[in-house]
Amino acid sequence: MGKARSIALDTQTFAKAGDATLFFSGLLQRYKLGDRVSDEDEMHLHALLKRHDEADKKRGTGVAYFSVDSAPEPYSGQRCFWITREDGSRIDISYQHCLEKKPYD
Repeated sequence: MGKARSIALDTQTFAKAGDATLFFSGLLQRYKLGDRVSDEDEMHLHALLKRHDEADKKRGTGVAYFSVDSAPEPYSGQRCFWITREDGSRIDISYQHCLEKKPYD
């Protein structure tokens, strides 16, 4: 069996990648569809977004806030985090994608 992979974010370090998955899954489930994410949880999502390989594209004109809503196709029926940008445009963000193994892990 391989060594556990830790995940280090600006806001928190997880000893195992599975712990990070549970944390962000729980955060996602804590909100109803359409809810805006709290300021405290938003700090964790900003830190998580840094791990996304298209972080700059996701940020676009700047992040106004994060929310929870239905996932786009082909994942409809599931929920995911959404970024509302400063210009009012929206884009989804997958915490699972952000937690995938990176070269710096």
